[in-house]
Amino acid sequence: MERLCVKVKKRFGEPVRQALAEMDLLDNSYRLSADDDCLYVPVMDECPEDVCSNLPHVAELVKHDLQPNKKQITPENLLGFSPSFEIVGDIAILDGDEEEPEKVAQALLEFRKSLRVVLQEKAGITGEFRVRSFRLVAGEDRTETVHRDHGYRYLVDVAKVYFTPRLSTERQRVVLQLKSDDVVVDMFAGVGPYSIPAAKKCGYVYAIDKNPHAVEYLQKNIELNRLDNVEAFVADARDLPQRLGQVADHVIMNLPHNACDFVNEAVALTKPGGIIHYYAMAHEDALFGPSIELIGKAAEKGGRKLEVLETRSVRSYAPHQYNICIDVRID
Repeated sequence: MERLCVKVKKRFGEPVRQALAEMDLLDNSYRLSADDDCLYVPVMDECPEDVCSNLPHVAELVKHDLQPNKKQITPENLLGFSPSFEIVGDIAILDGDEEEPEKVAQALLEFRKSLRVVLQEKAGITGEFRVRSFRLVAGEDRTETVHRDHGYRYLVDVAKVYFTPRLSTERQRVVLQLKSDDVVVDMFAGVGPYSIPAAKKCGYVYAIDKNPHAVEYLQKNIELNRLDNVEAFVADARDLPQRLGQVADHVIMNLPHNACDFVNEAVALTKPGGIIHYYAMAHEDALFGPSIELIGKAAEKGGRKLEVLETRSVRSYAPHQYNICIDVRID
């Protein structure tokens, strides 16, 4: 049966499939198809025509003959409703307001045999280090796991550091902009989801976090991924210009709730012609304007000029609230 799908080179198939899944555009009712060179990934009929511009690799929206999938058992089939959860490694994390956590846990463990732990949030993100607390619902009593993404491995304890698998495509978008001799400053590095893939692509990465647990895991992940061009250390982002100077071709500011407090430091770290990747939370009525104005004032204060390169709504965060990214060049 001829169906709408994304055509991509086989070696890029998995990251593109993953990106489409994150955008809720993957059509699992049909099987993937392949020829000698390319993979054909089925997408929903309502897939936008410009979808390929948001994918991490060159792809094309086409129609191709696909075979329907056999009826799959899913958590939705088992439960009669769609539970809200995310998966980090072999740990499933249920939303705190999930009303039947034990029932959902049983369905998830039956559906995905690789899962070993099901947790439920006891509270949202709190504290200076923005971490979450959990209660064990089913499986092994632990919060540490190894998460795999785009060929990289991340050892992480979800109760000690903040980590989300939901920004995988966005991280790849930034990494693909890097050149082999670039220096990157990751101001809020966590366990390294930006720093690790960046180091595979660029010359050197300074990876910083205020949470000592995050840096401990980051250093382990540097070893786990066999890297020798990442310098990870515990520090307050406000101290970075004095410590590092104007070193960065790219500055990554993935702290969307609080990055606004560190724009002066980001500008000071950026070389002339360097790029800042600024993340924020914004209301749908004023997605980008206030943040661009804020960064512009910081640039002006430092005697620099600002050029906006790209504005993106990364994902919906809450009703009428979005996680956004703004890429700006600082001259």
